[in-house]
Amino acid sequence: MNDFVFITLVATGFAVAFLHAAIPTHWLPFVVAARAQHWKKPKTLAVTGVAGAGHVLFTIALGVLVVWGGMAINSRIGKLFPLIAGGALIALGLFYLVRQIKGTGHSHLFGGHSHHQPEHHSHDIHTQPHVHAHEHEHVNQDSDIVAIKQRWSQQRSDLVVIAGLFALLTFSPCEAFLPVFLIGAKYGWVGFALLSAILAVATVAGMVVFTWLTLAGVEKLKFRNLEKFESGVLGGVLCLLGIMIILFER
Repeated sequence: MNDFVFITLVATGFAVAFLHAAIPTHWLPFVVAARAQHWKKPKTLAVTGVAGAGHVLFTIALGVLVVWGGMAINSRIGKLFPLIAGGALIALGLFYLVRQIKGTGHSHLFGGHSHHQPEHHSHDIHTQPHVHAHEHEHVNQDSDIVAIKQRWSQQRSDLVVIAGLFALLTFSPCEAFLPVFLIGAKYGWVGFALLSAILAVATVAGMVVFTWLTLAGVEKLKFRNLEKFESGVLGGVLCLLGIMIILFER
């Protein structure tokens, strides 16, 4: 095992995962949903973390297939594997760079934001002066029933929004990390486990951090510039990693 290349692979994996998580499509929907649903920060960050975990698990599931295929190839072609893997990384990197030059940028399932807006209920209870005590109690009971219905409606609305956010993010994997898994196939399942842990930490931490920053009022930071140049940055990183694989792993 080439320790230098493996350390570089680990660092690259963390950078790719964190950069991917910093894209507004991975945290802005949670901020918008929190404002629409009147969530407090702890609940918003918890929902973000759970959705991020689903995003990571689906990516890891795809990574298992990538690593299994990569290990099978490595066992058959031996020394040619670095050339093939490095060439694949460079080709993918060039694809991202071309996409950046053409201005197509990055597109995700959240590309066109469509957020659930909760229904706003207003319940104005106008009471007339009551002569009898039992009438006053009847009004209080009505108010309690209205409050219970409002809470139940809010809970159902929250479940719908949370399920939507979780599903959309889960089935939109971090495709940029799959080449990192492919290179990690050379180091077996131990390397895969380490890269999976790095993916999980970088992704969930990035999503939670940027969600928290926005909720804290740091929206003025030009986060959308990250989305604008993501393809170019990822393309450069993948090309560099592919070149290093070819030079140092042969």
